[in-house]
Amino acid sequence: MAEAGASPSTAASRRGLVGVVRSPVAVILLSIITLGIYSLYWIYKSFQEMKDHTGEGVGGGLGLILGILLGIVVWFLLPHEISKMYERSGRQSPVTAITGLWPLLPLIGGIVWIVKVQGALNRYWESLG
Repeated sequence: MAEAGASPSTAASRRGLVGVVRSPVAVILLSIITLGIYSLYWIYKSFQEMKDHTGEGVGGGLGLILGILLGIVVWFLLPHEISKMYERSGRQSPVTAITGLWPLLPLIGGIVWIVKVQGALNRYWESLG
């Protein structure tokens, strides 16, 4: 629990584990090479790392189930949870749930979405250094 009087960014930085910085290009290439299996792992890890850090959110297991059964939900939910994580730390998020519209654009949209989402995660994790 955050200390009384602590600033949002101080409270957020005192929370759980810091997630792993991943290359968006590596996420894209590994997802292609493994025919999408790596993308499921990436979804699991992204949701789980945010839950481990903040103590809030859907977590890896539910995120993975949603990714398998209702993939389109993940397009919106993952950037939304990233946005909430940024807001709790007192910063403006570079992604929002609206970012989930990118994959609707044929071919390039999914790539843009991964770059934006993983880039936002990377910047957040790096800021906690």
